[in-house]
Order: sequence, then structure tokens, then C-alpha cells
Amino acid sequence: MTNINEQPLVSVCIPSYNNADYIDQTISCILNQTYKNLELVICDDHSKDDTVEVIRKFEDPRIRLLINEKNLGMSGNWNHCLQQCKGEFIKLICADDMLALDALEKEVNALIAHPTALLAESDTQFRDLEGNTKGSYTRYKKSGLVSGKVIARAGLFSRNLFGAPLNNTFRKSVLDQVPGFDPQFKYILDYDFWVSIACLGDVYIIHEPLNYFRLRNDSNTGKVLTTEQKAYVEEHKMLLRKHASALHISSLDFALSVFIRKCLNLGSRIYLRLFIGK
Repeated sequence: MTNINEQPLVSVCIPSYNNADYIDQTISCILNQTYKNLELVICDDHSKDDTVEVIRKFEDPRIRLLINEKNLGMSGNWNHCLQQCKGEFIKLICADDMLALDALEKEVNALIAHPTALLAESDTQFRDLEGNTKGSYTRYKKSGLVSGKVIARAGLFSRNLFGAPLNNTFRKSVLDQVPGFDPQFKYILDYDFWVSIACLGDVYIIHEPLNYFRLRNDSNTGKVLTTEQKAYVEEHKMLLRKHASALHISSLDFALSVFIRKCLNLGSRIYLRLFIGK
């Protein structure tokens, strides 16, 4: 699509909190997307550093900056972002991650071409704080259109096949059935959100590394895989119980999934220690 007037509006959301060191790179990669008909909704969760000042340096009419009067927490701020979106499609990206410049174009085109797809997602490249590549993370093994329930169930016995927020672009219309991120989850609220959406329809998979996830020990993901693994496992159990009916999870499935999750946590912890330190 080359004519901006023919492009559906896409809302890109950045929930920010104390991200002054990285958010300028995140904003730049969004504003420079090959897909031009977008709005950038930034909800700052009452940052204590210079995050807001960094954001205000960008003079682009597509940016809408909202500053929370008080800290809403992760789920509260993420949901606040979703509530502000005007676009037909939505992508949420954390304030220290980045997208390939054609990520939105490819994911949105996939959703337009395949009306049954509620999510379009792509592979991930891991990067450290200096921008060096530290590995990759791929989605479900097949390419193209796949049943969301198939992917969601397969991930419970291997790894999270939906990945982080930036990996996915979704239809705003799904918010009529999945109103947002469930606040009962602290660590895997995005995983639960993707599973909830996937249970409603198809997912379109693009096997290209169209997004770049920054590995940090002090991030939510870093804490989950290092110092707070027990809490992660408990939330994984919550996830299984919540979606047991939709994904036909038996008691044996439950036990096996929890065991696999513990093993994967251990492997991820070793990976972070080797490549990120601490």
C-alpha cells in the first residue's frame, strides 16, 4: 500500500515508565515505518526520570502523549494505552524495544489479506543494551494462517509461541471480547492476553525477524527469568486454569505443562547469565 489515504489507521502504543535511556530509539523506529498512516500513543506512567522530556523533543503530529497523574502499574498503564487507540489495528511495544522499518506494513497487510486472522506476528531478534544481536526467537513452526487454539495449546508444552507485546499486531475489534490485560497477572499478562485472543480465531505467522527485543536483567522479563521464577510458575498455573476449558487441558496436561515451564525457566536463567551477565 503506497497511498496513505487508502491505508487503515494503525495505533502503536508505548506504555512508558522511566525509559529515558532508550525510548528515543523506540519512537524513531515507529515514526520511520514504511507504513505511514499511524498514530503513536504514549502513556507515561508518572516517570521519575527524563522520559517525558525525551518524548517532547519529537515534533510529529502523529504522537499523542498522555501523562498519568499517578502510577497505574503495568496492567493499568497498558490498558490505558489500549483505551486511547483510534486505529483499526493495534501494536503495543515496550519503551526499550524496536521494530524493523517494514514490520507494520507486513503485519497489517497480512491482517487485511486474511480476515479470519485476529493476530499477525513475526520472529524476534534479541539484542543487548549496546544493540548487539544475542540470539533469536521464532514463532510457531508453520508460516501463514494457523488456528490460534493450535498455537496456544502447543505453547503450553514448549514455550510461549506468541512472544512479547511487540511481536504482535492485532485487530482493535477483539477488544469487544477481550477487554484488555488481566490485572491478576503481574508477569505474564501479555501471554494471557495473546492466548485469550488466539482462542477466538486464527493467527497469521510471518517467519521474518521484524522486531528487536532488548535483553535487560532489570526488565520485567529479566526478573521473571532470574529472581522471581517461583512467582512466574504460579502465574503459569493461573494461565492454565483460566484457559483449561477452551484449550482442553486435563490434569495430566496441567502437570506436564508446569514441569516444562520450570525447565524452560532454568534454561532461560542460564542463557541470561551467559549473555547478559549477573
